[in-house]
Amino acid sequence: MSAHVIAQDQNHDRSVLSRMVMRAFDLWRISNEDQLSLLGLATDNRAALSRYRKGAPLAASRDLLERAGHILAIHKNLRLLFPHDRDLAYAWMSQRNRAFDNRTPVEVVREWGFVGLLMVRAYLDRARGN
Repeated sequence: MSAHVIAQDQNHDRSVLSRMVMRAFDLWRISNEDQLSLLGLATDNRAALSRYRKGAPLAASRDLLERAGHILAIHKNLRLLFPHDRDLAYAWMSQRNRAFDNRTPVEVVREWGFVGLLMVRAYLDRARGN
């Protein structure tokens, strides 16, 4: 397999990831600033969100790709925890939670960055019994 073909496959995979992450953000109904924060990007980098919404591949950054993986794991956990209440599953990221000192999961990620993302995912993993 040539390097060109491998690069094309990786671009395709990162494009699929960008569409999946943008879909989760749309379902969660979180602001552009919060979306950028969850992705670890500057909150004034709306151009990146616009590119990703159009299906551009996520940048080949380890941090960004790991964040995307955690965001999708959070989304999956919420769908599994609330299989009969999609509204609750999608609103959860913006709901205040005693486990996070009455902050929303999005606020936790904004405050703590990558560690906050891990905290939210770990909380949901424990809630699912993983």
